[in-house]
Amino acid sequence: MVKRSNRRRLRIGLAAGIVRSLHQIWKAEDISKPTKVLLYITLVQSIILYNSETSNLKEYHKRKLRVFEMSVLRKICGITKKNKRRNVDILKELLIEKDIVDLLQARKLTYFGHMNRMGNERFPKMLLHGHTHGHRSRGRPKKKWLDNI
Repeated sequence: MVKRSNRRRLRIGLAAGIVRSLHQIWKAEDISKPTKVLLYITLVQSIILYNSETSNLKEYHKRKLRVFEMSVLRKICGITKKNKRRNVDILKELLIEKDIVDLLQARKLTYFGHMNRMGNERFPKMLLHGHTHGHRSRGRPKKKWLDNI
């Protein structure tokens, strides 16, 4: 079984592989930016956001996701870090309303609503609101999924 942090790293790695394989498309001048953004949303974001509703994100992971997303969007625009363009300006230029972390949070809230509408006899809802017996280990308690909502 792969740890959650390794799964997150694996997802970014898979998405980075897709971005590298689409290098010629990002550089192509005959393909419009909205088409490139659509390819990004369809191919890259879908890999990163797959099954992300159920995981907890620390600030470190959010920062990594934002950095990855902006690196891809800079490739789409043909902008380097030397151009000193703000991330907000790049998002506006590409007509992207939410960054990847905001999308992930919206998906979590959607999933939370789905979980609340479930019947109480369903296992996902029992796991969400259930109580485990026993003693917890020493140290700071682990952050629960509900704490992250």
